[in-house]
Amino acid sequence: MIVLPFGAEQIELMPTKIVCIAKNYRAHAHEMHETVPAEPQIFLKPPSALIGDKGAVVLPKKSKRVDHEVELAVIMQSRCTRIPPTKARRSVFGYTVTVDITARDIQAEAKKRGMPWTIAKGFDTFAPIGPRIVPAQSIDPSDLPIWLTVNGDMRQQSTTKHMIHTVEHIISFVSHIMTLEPFDIICTGTPAGVGPLRDGDTVEAGIDGIGILRFRVTQEF
Repeated sequence: MIVLPFGAEQIELMPTKIVCIAKNYRAHAHEMHETVPAEPQIFLKPPSALIGDKGAVVLPKKSKRVDHEVELAVIMQSRCTRIPPTKARRSVFGYTVTVDITARDIQAEAKKRGMPWTIAKGFDTFAPIGPRIVPAQSIDPSDLPIWLTVNGDMRQQSTTKHMIHTVEHIISFVSHIMTLEPFDIICTGTPAGVGPLRDGDTVEAGIDGIGILRFRVTQEF
């Protein structure tokens, strides 16, 4: 469970699942030398991967390269299934910042062998989220500057207007596959500039209108 501010309240975030969208920015798909998907490509992260603002991402001994991927996160408000895009925003509780942490070498090896790459995404601490939840009605997710720095150096910088699939389309698409429950999280994809993290790094990930998520990086021993 993660507790995040929501106005004057504190929200206990206990999602049943974290749904992630792969290659939802053209520039990121190109930097990964992959084709742009015609429809959203989804994978799941376990809720046990969540950590809050000012937490620590732990680099697992199993991986030699762990990357950052800043993303806009959608927090669901109500149970929904097979919802049309025109009604999708009604089911959103709010928005926040997340970073999809990825064991890139493990993912690459799994892809090469034609195997699933859940391990690469699912380690504990691989889903930092925060610093707060912004109410859905107070922000337009379609054109928000998004960025990430490591030790003060800009690594990722873009805007959500470059997402291939909109928030509305993503929610509708996912809900036609699996029922979305209150406080489920949808991570909407990362822009270009993903790169490695190292022991001792300090990361700041921000989205205008939401805030700055901060965390440190430490090595598993």
